[in-house]
Amino acid sequence: MFAIIPLLLFLLIAYNVVVFITGPDLATQLFSLDMVSGAVWTFTVSDLFLVVGLVLLFIEIVRATGTAQSSIINHGLSMLVFVLCLIEFIIVPEAATSTFFFITALALLDVVAGFSVTITTARRDFAVGE
Repeated sequence: MFAIIPLLLFLLIAYNVVVFITGPDLATQLFSLDMVSGAVWTFTVSDLFLVVGLVLLFIEIVRATGTAQSSIINHGLSMLVFVLCLIEFIIVPEAATSTFFFITALALLDVVAGFSVTITTARRDFAVGE
């Protein structure tokens, strides 16, 4: 059951919870580090969303290498997550941020990479039998 749920859905839900319910600003600083160069690197809530999104995208691409029927359902649900992100980005004022744009881009990459990896894997599996 868990294998068919796109992980980026959890990122979409977390973004909406933070923006609509808890209300902290995406620019809120979580921590900062003094660099050897003398510069100060700050890590914000927005940065956290993007890092988590990249990790989840990596996991989704690895999961896409399977050819089980559940992975096909996962790809369809990933497409739905992308469509939800796109609609929210266009319609909802709180989602009209660069952070949410990148979350939408991650969802699009999940769809494209998932289908590409699955098609390539399936093509290779069929070629083995020849």
